[in-house]
Amino acid sequence: MLSFIFRRILWLIPVLLVISMITFALMLSVPGNPFEGTGERPLPPETVARLRAHYGLDDSIPVQYLRYMQNLLRGDLGPSYATRRSVNDMVAAGLPISATLGMLGLVVALSIGIPLGVASALNQNRAIDHFAMFFAMAGVSVPAMTSAPLFIWIFSINLGWLPVARWGTWQQAVMPAIILGIGPAAVLARLTRASMLQVIREDYIRTARAKGVPERRITIQHALKNALIPVITVLGPLFASMVTGAVVVERIFAIPGMGGYFVGGVSSRDYPVIMGMVLVYTFFLVLSNLAVDLAYAWVDPRIRLE
Repeated sequence: MLSFIFRRILWLIPVLLVISMITFALMLSVPGNPFEGTGERPLPPETVARLRAHYGLDDSIPVQYLRYMQNLLRGDLGPSYATRRSVNDMVAAGLPISATLGMLGLVVALSIGIPLGVASALNQNRAIDHFAMFFAMAGVSVPAMTSAPLFIWIFSINLGWLPVARWGTWQQAVMPAIILGIGPAAVLARLTRASMLQVIREDYIRTARAKGVPERRITIQHALKNALIPVITVLGPLFASMVTGAVVVERIFAIPGMGGYFVGGVSSRDYPVIMGMVLVYTFFLVLSNLAVDLAYAWVDPRIRLE
């Protein structure tokens, strides 16, 4: 087990290296630079030249990349060109908020998707099954930019139950977590339904029923445990995608997470901010996949991490 974890962590090094090279190349392929012509009063050419020299943007691309990687090995993600703020400080401020929002969204997705998928499989071709499939279809079809304003109009403006935006209290976290979790809940509902339908037709389920085992026990201890194995495999990428894909939700609800920094960095061509956010997102994704592999081996004893 420990050797497996150690090997997966070592794999993180080439993954981050490749991602950093691709991101760096894509950023420098964009015409212009972070100091040119974005505002109503663009900087004078002399000032732009001084800033480019100060940040080393006039050096060759390999030199710039090697300098960035040397700073990265020291744990320094560099300064933001637009705000002069350290990217490390941005990550430290935004990552806990984005991770918390992603975790709450995952709780919503698990709380809705798995029970709905199980109920749908146990009541195939009945009303609850049709409702579950309608929810799954709507959940993956309606984007957050559509459902979020609708939720705000209903629960904030009309009913006054929840605050419109910002972050800091549990009331402010309710709507963003639900909006973020609806899509993944739909995915989990469809996946759980398909897996349960396959499991409940297995011979050992019929044997358990023939022995008189209570149906509730068959569902929970036998069917559900095995049906969750394929569901667990998608939880890591699903959680990582919720954290990295929460940009729209964070922008709509004015949540000061990493999404705002990333969007700001892209719009202003702030290279260190873009690089820092992409590398943090990549690191988060790899760790999420590692956690899923460990959970997969724990749920299914047939899996051996060697």
